[in-house]
Amino acid sequence: MDSTGRVCTAHHISSVGENGGQCPPYKLGTKLMPFLAILQHDLRGLWAGRLVRLWLAASALMTLLLAAANWLKFQDATLIASLLFPYLVFPWFFVVVVLGVSPVSGARAEVLADGILSRPVSRCEYLLAAWLARVLLVWGVYLVVAVPALVVVTWARRPVPEDTVTLFGIVSALGVVGLVLTFLVSLGFLAGTLLRKPLLAAVVLVFVWYPVGVVLNAFSLEEFSPISLSRAMPTQLRQPWHAAGASAGNKASAQDMEALARQVDHFLSVFSNGQARPAAAQPDFFESGKFGDFSLPRVILGYGVPTLMAVALALLFFYRRDL
Repeated sequence: MDSTGRVCTAHHISSVGENGGQCPPYKLGTKLMPFLAILQHDLRGLWAGRLVRLWLAASALMTLLLAAANWLKFQDATLIASLLFPYLVFPWFFVVVVLGVSPVSGARAEVLADGILSRPVSRCEYLLAAWLARVLLVWGVYLVVAVPALVVVTWARRPVPEDTVTLFGIVSALGVVGLVLTFLVSLGFLAGTLLRKPLLAAVVLVFVWYPVGVVLNAFSLEEFSPISLSRAMPTQLRQPWHAAGASAGNKASAQDMEALARQVDHFLSVFSNGQARPAAAQPDFFESGKFGDFSLPRVILGYGVPTLMAVALALLFFYRRDL
């Protein structure tokens, strides 16, 4: 402790006398060292476990099977939406929730207590580092599988009518799905902090989240229901960057473009003695036409604000917990 009453860390003690009895000022890198150490430790520990590796392999396999099954039937937007469906609704919800509830519950809580009480790290630093490690890992697995699949679907020549998928629509769709996954991690974090038992927290979330999602889907609230968001994904994938200027005519533009593409294919097939492209399948789940008023800012707020609230509540409850 220096003359001002501030506690010096071990690597500062040797320099206290050289600074007139005061600790040298903290540097940003020094303050972040415990946070970064916990982050790196959790990332290595999670990747070393079987759950994440099995999820990566199963996610890649399911994406491949979904793409192969619908390759000749769905247009680009519908096919991409079907590939993103497992991350939004089922089955990867369970994996993300299990990853979220584990850091502050169960047997890990005892190790956590020893680590916090014996090292120069605060509770908030630990919790934020553990939360960020799981968010980065979930995003990493998701993007490693989803991005190559979307690139192949977008650039490949398939025997279906051309679609009006835009670059902005693809990037925004990937970001929205990532935001939903971040929200699920944060929700699991909050449940694990409150209930302290991983299995109980996961079961409660499953039996609460899915009924709530079904009810919200009945009202087509894509801002709060991942089911509705998944159904609205083809609409977002076809959105241009300046959607406001084309909002009036963009609702019918996709249908007009599909009709024009069918006419062109038929015209060319007549003169080339070939076969026209078959009509693409229109699944009712995705191509329902109920999401013409899809709003990306509303969706970001609908999932972003609850994510911040879940993390803040988890920090508050964990701070007040008796270790």
